[in-house]
Amino acid sequence: MNEKQGMSIIVKTITRFTVWLIFLYGLYIIVHGHLTPGGGFAGGVIIALSFVHLTLAYGKDFFLERHKISTLHDFEASGALAFVIIGIIGIIWVGSFLANFISTGQPFTLKSAGIIPLLNIAIGAKAGTALYLVFYYLVTHRSFNESTEEGEAK
Repeated sequence: MNEKQGMSIIVKTITRFTVWLIFLYGLYIIVHGHLTPGGGFAGGVIIALSFVHLTLAYGKDFFLERHKISTLHDFEASGALAFVIIGIIGIIWVGSFLANFISTGQPFTLKSAGIIPLLNIAIGAKAGTALYLVFYYLVTHRSFNESTEEGEAK
């Protein structure tokens, strides 16, 4: 890793302490989305912001050395696929798309919402990965006008 990439040592040190807290808070929002305000999309955004925080503090190559972009695309697609599969299971077992096929359990507990926590996890994976990928492509790709102007200058 190039020490010159990213921000100052102070920002990098603070990032090491805060990024996992941001990530865990996003997971908390996803898992407790049926009990409190939040859910899959909000938690996914928070998780994406933890990766944006890492990328801004350490530079784009820091993340790319550890993760493949194609893996992120696969993870995003798996979130959408999980959502559809849960819906199809509802069709098969109950008779309508996204019908609840899991017992609802005790009210105001983690097992009180049937399939909603599963849907929150699927949406969180899809939304969080998609938002980070949008950030990644905005950071790494230049606009068409910039690349053609450089091409004409050569």
